[in-house]
Amino acid sequence: MFTASELLENFNSHIAGLQFTRTPKGLYAPVEYVLSMGGKRIRPVLMLMAYNLYQEDVTRIYAPATGIEVYHNYTLLHDDLMDRADRRRGKETVHKVWNDNTAILSGDAMLVLAYQFMAECPQAFLKEVMDLFSLTALEICEGQQMDMEFEDRNDVTAEEYLEMIRLKTAVLLAASLKIGARLGGASVEDAERLYDFGMHIGVAFQLKDDFLDVYGNAKVFGKNIGGDILCNKKTYMLIKALEHANAEQRDQLNGWINAENFQPAEKIAAVTELYDRIGVKEICEDKMSEYSNRAMESLAAVSLAEEKKEELKKIIENLMHREV
Repeated sequence: MFTASELLENFNSHIAGLQFTRTPKGLYAPVEYVLSMGGKRIRPVLMLMAYNLYQEDVTRIYAPATGIEVYHNYTLLHDDLMDRADRRRGKETVHKVWNDNTAILSGDAMLVLAYQFMAECPQAFLKEVMDLFSLTALEICEGQQMDMEFEDRNDVTAEEYLEMIRLKTAVLLAASLKIGARLGGASVEDAERLYDFGMHIGVAFQLKDDFLDVYGNAKVFGKNIGGDILCNKKTYMLIKALEHANAEQRDQLNGWINAENFQPAEKIAAVTELYDRIGVKEICEDKMSEYSNRAMESLAAVSLAEEKKEELKKIIENLMHREV
């Protein structure tokens, strides 16, 4: 069995060696640029880890693992354009380096390339893999649309938010694990349990991300703290704050949500203090623990020796113990 670090190092070398030889170069240069930014590559690593539970030579599924990574980066490229984000992983985003039209077209090319890479899986699994990949891609679009619609709503429920992050974030982690497991020879039942494992850690991962945006250390977290508060993003934290606040606290929260002129640091401090008084930190921590425990239960049900599951267990531990 490979460790996650070993899989990441080897897969990074594979990605670095990719060459897009088709023309025009202006279409493929942004693709190479996006893939060169690095990142944790958690989705292809999960696919390789699931495969490695059953088979040793993980290089045999580098093509579909590349497909997952190219697809994920395609979503980030278009997300950055939709959000008008200037930077990604410390570098300028594609629409800043080139322009909006190039970002759209190169992103479209990445989607096609992702399908081509994914279709290089063994013929015996082709329909099963492509059906799951296509469903996952569609679900991610659904999650993104929900997220956009939430911006104009003041009645988003916690259940709706959890469903949105399941679709937008968790399904791709889940699909990565299930595809890797099936390609490795896992039973349909065990592959589904690994899918559930990925789903639960995906929701926990996004909840942790929301949590760290309020309570994280900017140097460790990798981005400024309080961004969600400044843009009134309908996170689990805000939804639960409004749900559990008393009348006075709710009025104060709504005052900050509706404020047009404010000092960013003052708003972040005031809303964070309200979260503390309402008990949102503990509510979010409890929900994260609930999903991480569900993930552990799904993993425990997989019919493999415990030592084979250790690297997957470490992923949950790393997720839930990221520094604040």
